[in-house]
Amino acid sequence: MSSPAPISTLADLRRTVESGAVAHRRVHEEIRENLIRKLRSGERLFEGIVGYDDTVIPQVINALLSRHNFILLGLRGQAKTRLLRALATLLDERIPVMPGCEINDDPFDPICGACRARIAAEGDATPVGWLAREMRYVEKLATPDVTIADMVGDIDPIKAARSGLQLSSELTMHYGLLPRANRGIFAINELPDLAGKIQVGLFNILQEGDIQIKGYPIRLPLDVMMAFTANPEDYTARGKIITPLKDRIGSEIRTHYPAGRTEAMAITAQEAWTRRNGAGPAAEVPAFVAEVVEEIAFQARQDRRIDKRSGVSQRLPISAMENVISNAERRALLAGEDVAVPRVTDVYAALPSITGKFEMEYEGELKGAEAVARDLVRNAVATVADGYLSHLETRQVVEWFDLGGALHLGDAMGASAVLEAAGSVQGLLDLARAAGIPADAPAPLLASGVDFVLEGLYATKKIGRSEERGYHATESPARRQARDVLAADDPPVAPVAGSKKKYYN
Repeated sequence: MSSPAPISTLADLRRTVESGAVAHRRVHEEIRENLIRKLRSGERLFEGIVGYDDTVIPQVINALLSRHNFILLGLRGQAKTRLLRALATLLDERIPVMPGCEINDDPFDPICGACRARIAAEGDATPVGWLAREMRYVEKLATPDVTIADMVGDIDPIKAARSGLQLSSELTMHYGLLPRANRGIFAINELPDLAGKIQVGLFNILQEGDIQIKGYPIRLPLDVMMAFTANPEDYTARGKIITPLKDRIGSEIRTHYPAGRTEAMAITAQEAWTRRNGAGPAAEVPAFVAEVVEEIAFQARQDRRIDKRSGVSQRLPISAMENVISNAERRALLAGEDVAVPRVTDVYAALPSITGKFEMEYEGELKGAEAVARDLVRNAVATVADGYLSHLETRQVVEWFDLGGALHLGDAMGASAVLEAAGSVQGLLDLARAAGIPADAPAPLLASGVDFVLEGLYATKKIGRSEERGYHATESPARRQARDVLAADDPPVAPVAGSKKKYYN
């Protein structure tokens, strides 16, 4: 609701509403009408939400058009809270309220006893205040220690004593979060963590649209839209949503992780602190480094050593990318370079931002979080490198190592030192350029390309590498030659009857 002219009294407001210049409606209807207007104009809904255009957002739109209260059900890091907060953009820019009222009472239809008394006394001269849309969104993180008084309210005996009122008087109430969200949106995060008896307290507001406080004959017919989030793991690990409450929630909408690396990279680019400011060097992230960072999360979500019920948050690649850039910054500062270009090996330096982002199964606990994270990084590099190098001829570089060549690249080596060392490896610089590095690329970017090629060959087991980043052949030339001869001379053995595997001598 917007006001074309100054409106300061109830009489002014009434004339404006009667003229049609200002609309008067309930919250669900207000959100529905504003949503319809945005859909007709082609305006983008829910800025900052990536990857849900064809899945989650259409279901949210359907729930809002149906005037439903709804719940977003999904694993950690799936933008559930961000989506709820974006609902506030569907509210009017501001609405008229009774000034000083704790529950944002409607001047035309007050539910608060004090506001009704004021209007009865002052009539059309009653002053009118205005409430901005950002003040109409109330959010509560559910925790086991939340009480019914926190959510709904309680009787304040001190207020009753000071005012000389009976405890049953409506004027002695201390309002909770839910009444204070009147004429707005009330969101509860992690609903299953809310104690069952507190969930029972939400029944009336979802179905009958009112609440009762402390068993006294006081009813507040609130005008509020409710939205919730929950993690499926919570149903068994910490708590559950009681069945009668689930029955009263209009729509249950499932969220999900990004479907592919492109969507995931867009989220990370949006959320990660990649554009550094201040006295540090400028950061330039190559596409293959961004893909490797993103692929780690995809590898983790399908790794049997990681608990899939907990999920792997999209915060993993966001935090990892920030650490990767910081490691590149540190190297650039030590080398006196103006541009910080991350390398694939910087991802290993970002392990502290990775290991805390997933829960381990028993097998993973035995191996250790850092060892599992290193495996995830190597698998991610192998997957990404296969897309860049599979169509290129890498034999020349691999043979250089097979013939006894070795190359050592320290983590703190500047770009010039890396390129000088790489020049001794036949075909390595050409392979880096063929993998997507422009011919006129500056030294830090070309050095990152060299690092990517070497790490890609190592991850795909074509060359070996020590923990100190010494690249070498995976095995001695004599052993490789003997193995190749045996593989060429010995035909495969027929598979054993009843077995799906092939066995070779």
